[in-house]
Amino acid sequence: MKNKWMQHLMKGALILSLSSLIAKILSAVYRVPFQNMVGNTGFYVYQQIYPIYGIGMTFALSGFPVFISKLIAEQDGMPAQREVTKRSFVLLAFFGVLIFGFLQIGAVPIAAMMSDVQLAPIIRSVSFMFLTMPFLATTRGYFQGTFNMVPTAVSQVTEQLIRVGVILVAAYLSIKVPWGVYKMGTWAMSGATFGAIGGTLVLARAFHKQFFYAPDSREVIHESWTRKFEVYGRLLKRFFIEGGSICLFASMIVLLQLVDSFTVKRGLVQSGVPENLAKGLKGIYDRGQPLVQLGLVISTAFSSALLPSLTHAYQQRRHYEFYRIAQEMVHTSSALSVAATSGLIALMPFINRLLFGDTSGNTALCMYMLSIILVALINSYNSVLQSQNEFRLTTVALFGGLLVKIIFNEWFVRHFGTTGSSFITALSLLAVFLIIYAKSSEPMKKALFEKGFIFKLLIICLIMSFVVGLTTSVFGFNPVTLGRLKAGVVTVFVAAIGAGTFIFLALRWHLFTIREWLSIPYGRRFLKWLSKRNQK
Repeated sequence: MKNKWMQHLMKGALILSLSSLIAKILSAVYRVPFQNMVGNTGFYVYQQIYPIYGIGMTFALSGFPVFISKLIAEQDGMPAQREVTKRSFVLLAFFGVLIFGFLQIGAVPIAAMMSDVQLAPIIRSVSFMFLTMPFLATTRGYFQGTFNMVPTAVSQVTEQLIRVGVILVAAYLSIKVPWGVYKMGTWAMSGATFGAIGGTLVLARAFHKQFFYAPDSREVIHESWTRKFEVYGRLLKRFFIEGGSICLFASMIVLLQLVDSFTVKRGLVQSGVPENLAKGLKGIYDRGQPLVQLGLVISTAFSSALLPSLTHAYQQRRHYEFYRIAQEMVHTSSALSVAATSGLIALMPFINRLLFGDTSGNTALCMYMLSIILVALINSYNSVLQSQNEFRLTTVALFGGLLVKIIFNEWFVRHFGTTGSSFITALSLLAVFLIIYAKSSEPMKKALFEKGFIFKLLIICLIMSFVVGLTTSVFGFNPVTLGRLKAGVVTVFVAAIGAGTFIFLALRWHLFTIREWLSIPYGRRFLKWLSKRNQK
C-alpha cells in the first residue's frame, strides 16, 4: 500500500514537472519568432513590461501554489483543508485587487520611471491578470496539496498555449495592420490575461467537482469572529514570511530583469545614446533572456525532479542518502549548465545570426549566458535548503543580490553599455550563490570539489570550447556572411562536435559516477549502448 502511494506521488510529481518543462519551453521559444516579426524596438517594448507579468506568473504558478499546497497538506481532514483554501483565497484576492489597482493608477508614473511614458497602456493591460491570480494560485495549491497534479498541469500548459497564441497573433497583425509598436505591445501583453482566463476555466470545473461535491463537503467549521481574526492574522504572517520567500526566490531572474527595465534604457540615454537607438539596444540585450531560459530548462528540471527524494530522505533522517542525492543533483545540474553555457558562448555569433538575423550584441549576450551556471547552482543548493524547510537564508541571499543589481546597474550601463548590465546580472547572482554557499552544511560545501569535480568540469569545457572554435576556424565559417539557414546548419554541426567532445572527456576522466550518469536524461540508454560497444 505504501509503495503504491509513493508511486502515485512520484507519478504526480513527474506530470507536474513535465507540464512545467513544456510551459518553460513555450515561454522561451515564442520570443524568437516574435522578435523576428516586431524587430528590436518592438521586442524592447514587450520586454520592458514582461517582468511585471513574470512576477504575476510566479505568484499564480510556482510561488503561492507551492506554499498553499504545504498549508493544505498540514491540515487534518477535508473540512480543515477547505477552510484554509477559502482563507487563502480571501487573502490573495485582497492582494490581487491591490496590485491591480496599483498598476492601473500608477501606470504612468511607473512608465515614467522606465523613461518611456508610452509604456503606460501596456502596464494597464498586464494588470488584469492579477485579478485571476488568487483563483489560479489557490486552486493549484489545493490540487497539489491533495496530490492531484493533473488539473494544475493541464491548466499550466493551456495558459501558456493561449498566451503565446495571442502574442504571435498580435505580432502578425502589427505587420499587416499599421499598428505602432506600443499598440502591438498592449495587445501582446493582453495574452497574459487571456491565458490566465483559459487556465481558470480549466481549473474551475475540476475544482467545483472536487471542492463542492465531495462526500463531506457540507461539513462546516464554526468559529467566533475573534477566533477568525486570530487565524487570519497568523495565516497572513505565514503568507508574508514563508509564501513571500518562495515567491521571491522563484522570481529571482524576473526581479533582476525588472531592475533592467528601470535602468538599462535610461542609462544608455544618459551616456549619450539617442532615444530610438537606446530602445533598439535594449531589445538586442533582451535576446539573452530566452537563451538563458532554454539553457536552464534541463538543470531546473533536475532540481524539481530530485526535490521529493531529498525531502523524503531528510524526513526519514537518512542523512547519508540525503547528501548523496544532493551531491548527485549538484554535479549533474552544474555540469550540464556549464557545458550549455560554454557551448552558447562559443557559438553565440552563429546562434544570434540564426535566431535573430544578425550578430549584434554578442559580447553582452555572452556575458549574460553566465547566468545559466549561477542560477543552476543557486537552484541546486536552494533545493537542499527547501527540503530542510530553510527559507530565511535564501530570502536574505536574494535581497543581497538584488541590492547589488540596484546599486550598480545604471552606472555600469552608462560606462559599459548593455555589457555592463550583463556583468552586473552575473555579479548579483554570484552574490546570491556565495551567501547561500557560505551558510550551507560542510557536505554541501564539499560537493563541488569532491574528487576534483569542478576542476575536471572546467578543463573539459575549456577543451570543448577550444575544439568548437578550432572547428569554425578550420572550416572558415563566418557568421556575418552566412545566411540564417547556413548558420543553423553550422550551429547544429559544430554543437554536435562540442557535445561529442564533452561526453568523450567526461567518460575518459570519470567526471560522473555510474549513478550520476543514470540520473541524466537517456543516461541509462547511453551506458547500455556503451557497454555493448565495448563488448564487441
